[in-house]
Amino acid sequence: LLSSGAQQPSSSSAAVGPLACRLGSRSVVRFRGPDAAKFLQGLLTNDVRPLAVPPAAAVGSDESSSHFPMPNVSLYHSPPIYAALLTPHGRFLYDLFLYRPPPADHKLDRTGSGPGKGDPHDPLTLLADVDAVVLDELLDCFNKYRLRSKVDIENVSKEFACWQRFGGNLSNAAPSTQEPEAASVGWGTGIDHAVESSAQGNSIGWKWCKDPRLDCLGYRGIFHLTQFVRDCTHKAFFSAEKVGGAPLVESDKEVDERHYLLWRLQQGVAEGSTEIP
Repeated sequence: LLSSGAQQPSSSSAAVGPLACRLGSRSVVRFRGPDAAKFLQGLLTNDVRPLAVPPAAAVGSDESSSHFPMPNVSLYHSPPIYAALLTPHGRFLYDLFLYRPPPADHKLDRTGSGPGKGDPHDPLTLLADVDAVVLDELLDCFNKYRLRSKVDIENVSKEFACWQRFGGNLSNAAPSTQEPEAASVGWGTGIDHAVESSAQGNSIGWKWCKDPRLDCLGYRGIFHLTQFVRDCTHKAFFSAEKVGGAPLVESDKEVDERHYLLWRLQQGVAEGSTEIP
C-alpha cells in the first residue's frame, strides 16, 4: 500500500493533529432525480430514507439547544450515511458515503434577512463518496439496475473532492451529535448548533460531518473543487472570491493522503473495494 521508496508518514497523528487531507483515492458520484432515494434504498445495505426528507430539527434536541438557519448553513444538516452494495449472494462490492447537499431555500440568504433562493420542487440530489479505483465498474453497475427509475447517475469528480480530518483531539471528540468546537460557542451551558455548524462550514454551506463509521475516525466531507460567488452589486458578473475547498484546514496541517491511510490502518478500519474482501 505504501511505496518503500517514498518518505513514510508519521504514526503520531494523534499527537500533532488534527490533520486534514484530500482523498485522491475517492471519487464523487451524483444521484439526481425524484426516484434517487427509492433507487438507492432498494440496493444498499443501509436506510437512506433520512436523506430524502430531512427533519426540521435534529432528533433529540432540547431546550438547551438551538437550531436556527445561518447564511451558510441550513436549519438542519442531514448527517452522511455509510452503506455498501452487495452481490445477490451477499458478497461485498462497493462502499459509499452518502451526503445530501444543503438546499438553498433551507438557509438564509446572504443578507440574513430571509430564506435563500431555491426551488423547493427541484429533484432530490445525493452525492456519494466512492472508491476511485472501481469508479467505472460502479457506474456501470448502478446504471444496469436503474431500468426505468427516474434518476440520473454521473461522475462529478471534476467538481467535488472528498476530504478527511483525523487525529489530535478528534479521536476523543464528543458523541456524533456534537462537534469539537461545541464547547466554545453558544450562551451559558446551551449549545448553539447553528453557530457551531456555521463554524464547521464554508461560505456556501458545505461542512464537515462526523465520520458515520466510528467517532474516533474524525470528520469527513465533500467540498467543491472550485466555485465562484455571483457579485450581489453587479449581477452580470462573477466575483473573484473562491469559495471552494475544505474549511478549518490550516496550511501546516494539510498532509498527504498516505498519512490518513497509515493512521486508518492503525485503527483497524478497512475502506474501499481493495481492502474490504
